[in-house]
Amino acid sequence: MKNQKTIVYYLLIVIAVLVLLNIISDKLFLRLDFTEDHRYTLSDATKDILRNLPEPVTVTAYFSENLPPDVAKTRRDFKDLLVEYSNVSKGMLVYEFINPNKDEQKEMEAAQAGVQPVIINVREKDQVKQQKAFLGAVIQMGEESDVIPFMQPGTAMEYALSSSIKKLSVSDKPKIGLLQGNGEPALSAFQQVYSSLSVLYNIEEVTLNDTSEQLLKYKTVALVDPRDSFPDYQLKQLDNYLAQGGNLFIAMNRVKGDLNNASGTTINTGLETWLSNKGLVVENNFVIDAKCASVGVRQQKGFFSFTSQVQFPYIPIISDFADHPITKGLEAVILQFASSINYIGDTSLTYLPIAFTSEKTGTQSSPTYFDISKKWNATDFPLSHQTVAAVLSGKITGNAESKIVLVSDGNFPVNGEGRQGNQIQEDNVNLMVNSIDWLSDDTGLIELRTKGISSRPLDQIEDGKKTFLKYLNFLLPILLIIIYGFIRMQLNRSKRVKRMEEGYV
Repeated sequence: MKNQKTIVYYLLIVIAVLVLLNIISDKLFLRLDFTEDHRYTLSDATKDILRNLPEPVTVTAYFSENLPPDVAKTRRDFKDLLVEYSNVSKGMLVYEFINPNKDEQKEMEAAQAGVQPVIINVREKDQVKQQKAFLGAVIQMGEESDVIPFMQPGTAMEYALSSSIKKLSVSDKPKIGLLQGNGEPALSAFQQVYSSLSVLYNIEEVTLNDTSEQLLKYKTVALVDPRDSFPDYQLKQLDNYLAQGGNLFIAMNRVKGDLNNASGTTINTGLETWLSNKGLVVENNFVIDAKCASVGVRQQKGFFSFTSQVQFPYIPIISDFADHPITKGLEAVILQFASSINYIGDTSLTYLPIAFTSEKTGTQSSPTYFDISKKWNATDFPLSHQTVAAVLSGKITGNAESKIVLVSDGNFPVNGEGRQGNQIQEDNVNLMVNSIDWLSDDTGLIELRTKGISSRPLDQIEDGKKTFLKYLNFLLPILLIIIYGFIRMQLNRSKRVKRMEEGYV
């Protein structure tokens, strides 16, 4: 009887401890984050936003249930994130989860709110069937609301949620000017960049005229792929803008390549001279890199023609970045016909290269001829780590602090228009958007944009090492089995010899 009372007593203590821990865990949320990019740790920017909410925020999460494990993880991660948001905001953020697949009314409610379903494959009893899945949320503050239509698994979840809340809490968005009038692409040619920037900014096209004050209303002015010459009065306006503390993002082509004619030529707009007077020199050359993208080459064999992919060093894949907010989280940016950047200014300004080519790089002066069928070797790449993007900050013109972000390729963030439009590399978009964020925004949300891992490119190795590793991978297991068999044979032989000896028991 006494033992039974003791067991009941200890059982009650255990239950009480569990209940107490449950109550504490509901009030205090603690999670250890060992991920490389700390994707499960709230940033200071998010905490600042949540602690300064002007009014309560309601998050209605439309997430389907009974999904495959890899997709269901997105729901768990989003719920954990909302728990942390609620705790940091001290109850100013509340949330609820709704399963739209429960009935048609819930599905209609989610669709009307702007959360669209996606079709996923679900395996049941050795069969694969398709199922509608909702993975989105509606964020509401007062009378205003914003929608995250689809939460892509593995993406920057915190950025999507924090920027949405920030968007609702800001009454007047900062303005970003996209310079026009010198052959630049129109705003409609930047679909992916515009989609990302329009969350926190109003982006407007601006054409320079004789009104010198027209740029001062913009937090940042972007000059992307100018092809025509800049009149002197326009360059003076840019100087005046910098002198008033303005910031510039410049993505320019010093050279251009024409694959149809297999030729590369020089571009002169006057912008290159204007930049060199500030110490930024975009060289009149083509950067070539062993780590590069491919182009399609049409070949003919007999009556048959086909397109094959060949490595084209004039389209470098940039994966070497400085530790800077603009490049944080970037993994692979593809440039087309880029040039090397050098700094010849004095130390009164701060110059920082932020993106580089690989260890096997070269340059070719313009004009040049593209030999598509050329067999490239190590001697073609005698250089390394050529700068293709850089930041200049300080009193560039006048007495006000200003900044310039320069990229030596004007095409990298451009989708194109109409039938000429195409999807571009996500990190190409991030490079421009991060630059605009860094130049324009002081909230710190830039650090969150690339928290999701998008690409892990393999390191480039030489052909000889590839062959060695291939045969090592094939022969090593066989060799280990042979060695193991030989050892077993020797052990068995030793046992037989011992058994044959006199007195063996």
